[in-house]
Amino acid sequence: MPGTVLLLAASPVGRGCLVDAASVLPVLAAVPPAVLSGTDTANVVELADPLEPQAVLTRLRAAAAAPGPLTVYVVGQLQLDRRQRLPHLALARTTPATVRYTALPWHWIREELRLRPSGATTLLLDLHADHETWQWLRANAPNPPNALDCGRNNAVYGRVAPPPARRTLAAPTYMRALATILRSGHRPPLDALHQQALARTAAEAAGNGAALGADLVLTGPGSAAGDPHAVIAAAVQAGRHPDADALAARHEGAAAHAYGPASEEALHWTEVRADLAMFAGDPVRSCRAWLTVAEARLGAGQPPQSPAVQAAVDRAHHQWGRVRDTVPARELGAALAALRGRVPGSREGALDHVRRELSRLETQG
Repeated sequence: MPGTVLLLAASPVGRGCLVDAASVLPVLAAVPPAVLSGTDTANVVELADPLEPQAVLTRLRAAAAAPGPLTVYVVGQLQLDRRQRLPHLALARTTPATVRYTALPWHWIREELRLRPSGATTLLLDLHADHETWQWLRANAPNPPNALDCGRNNAVYGRVAPPPARRTLAAPTYMRALATILRSGHRPPLDALHQQALARTAAEAAGNGAALGADLVLTGPGSAAGDPHAVIAAAVQAGRHPDADALAARHEGAAAHAYGPASEEALHWTEVRADLAMFAGDPVRSCRAWLTVAEARLGAGQPPQSPAVQAAVDRAHHQWGRVRDTVPARELGAALAALRGRVPGSREGALDHVRRELSRLETQG
């Protein structure tokens, strides 16, 4: 099966730039697509200094939907938004004051990749952090859910480097070393490739008189074969949607019994079932599941501005917009409006949109 490769290099324009991210793209582009992917053939999508987070999300979503192996190469810099203090990948127009609106939230990457089969997705990262984000990462590094969470099914290799000296533009030396190794036409196993790239990066740093050992090294092999997510994903790809939902429902019930219905373990499977309903073309069931997830998270004390709560409400809203039958649309719309009053989301006008659509539905009799 052909592979898919997404090359993403992004950094702000102007004084806020910490790393010359796009400089590595010509080296990566010189690597044969099959070598970049580790498959016989591959499609490559390149994003160089993109301007809009939604444009990146669209490309990421399309890549995540590809049935074959996916390899994502990311080069850039991390910044925290001032309101929620969540990590974002800075884009061309990003400034410290506009991170929330002009950068790509890191949790979008996790959300888009989370239903891919185990072992089918690899992320190779070369990131630099500004001072504030570096301190946040150092404080949260022992606790992966609060650091750079890329999803439980995905292999992650790379490094996050501290901010460079003032008035200095850093180079993506890890990714350049990776590309140089791959240009030979041979792709070692991922762990060996990662270790070789780290060794070259350390050697270059030593040659330049830089301090060694400062980087945060990212190494996560992904889930083991036989993970139920892989079985579910295979059922979806084969069109066996009832089988996929039944398996997810069993895991949801087991997790609720073992940990409680509002636990992360149980809510994860509720979210999986919401996505499965979407894949099966059942927006009513999907919307209702996402509403359940949002209410459960709020009931457990999670704040309305938390990414997990906002994502659940946004997805419920999106699925509600696909409901064509008037009766369930009114029922779900009323619940969504009440929820939007508590969780307005990051986009202005979401609650007004629900109210307008409900008014339109009322006139339909």
